[in-house]
Amino acid sequence: MSTPILATKLYIPPPRPNAVSRPRLIERLNQGLQLGHKLTLIYAPPGIGKNTQVTELLAKREEDHIRHRASDLPHKVAWLSLDERDNDLTRFLAYLVAALQMLAPDIGEGALAAIQSSQPPNEEILTGLLNEITAVSDPVRRTGFILVLDDYHLIDTPAIDEALTFLLDHLPPNVYLIIATREDPQLPLARLRARGQLTELRVADLRFTYAEAADFLNQAMGLNLTENDIATLENRT
Repeated sequence: MSTPILATKLYIPPPRPNAVSRPRLIERLNQGLQLGHKLTLIYAPPGIGKNTQVTELLAKREEDHIRHRASDLPHKVAWLSLDERDNDLTRFLAYLVAALQMLAPDIGEGALAAIQSSQPPNEEILTGLLNEITAVSDPVRRTGFILVLDDYHLIDTPAIDEALTFLLDHLPPNVYLIIATREDPQLPLARLRARGQLTELRVADLRFTYAEAADFLNQAMGLNLTENDIATLENRT
């Protein structure tokens, strides 16, 4: 039985028009990709700017590609916004394949046929999906991509964590995973951290510096505050 796909869950949110540019964070994220970190984890409570940071990074990479200044790192993106209904492994994988098919229409057809035929998802299906991902991610031809899973904190099914861990452990070169979440996912973060395969942005990283607070209050909000007022607000918030 096929899973109906809500297409809007696969769209990259547009950058906010009044967002404060934060080059230091973009540099951190890009550095992780350049170092070959397979997982980038953006962890913070709501309202801190996780989604904004990811969309700014993606917009900047696309801009660099258009201007012919792109590095060997990919600019193509598969995006999946998760919700509570995705706490079923079959549904999760169906949406994951749908997100990947936004980049390569035929990718994951075998996995999709298997899970839609009521066959329980297993390592064999995941291996087939990985092989198809590998086939379309050629570092020489720069056909790799970034996969973004937004709101992963809504996932609390161990089988999904296990499947994602298997995929993460075997991702081919030039394919990178970004997870935005309000809590640490049940993934092997300690192992990835020890192996130098993890980039992390947490609350302390996402917190505004004084200069960023000034840009937000005076440029984005148009408040024309004094330096003392900005320092007071920045310290209190």
